[in-house]
Amino acid sequence: MKQCLTNFAKNFLKCGLIGWCLEILFTSMDALRRRDMTLKGHTSLWMFPIYGSAALLSPVSRLLRGKSALARGLTYMGMIFSMEYLSGLLLSRRKACPWDYRRSRWNIGRVIRLDFAPYWFCVGLLYEQLLSGSQSKT
Repeated sequence: MKQCLTNFAKNFLKCGLIGWCLEILFTSMDALRRRDMTLKGHTSLWMFPIYGSAALLSPVSRLLRGKSALARGLTYMGMIFSMEYLSGLLLSRRKACPWDYRRSRWNIGRVIRLDFAPYWFCVGLLYEQLLSGSQSKT
């Protein structure tokens, strides 16, 4: 049990840090699109626990072992969208949500963007790979 909690804590930290880095890279690419050569990216402290919760993909990935990349990616994408939606709603109610997608025609409730589906598909598979080395052999 202690080993399980230790693994989860390590995975939570790993996912949180990777998520932060990915978000900073992603938002800096938007600066490039605007021809802002400072390439400033940004994130929020709130995003760390949200990205860290991707550690929950680890046990799911064990259940999906042997399934196609398409099935795994779609499952992870759905889980990521669900977490983004729930955390976005919760933070919005407290006027603390660091993102607002109202300007996207693909938004749902201002807190998720369906056009981000390919990104979350790929991020889910990336997290699967990052977490696969951390799974205990029980």
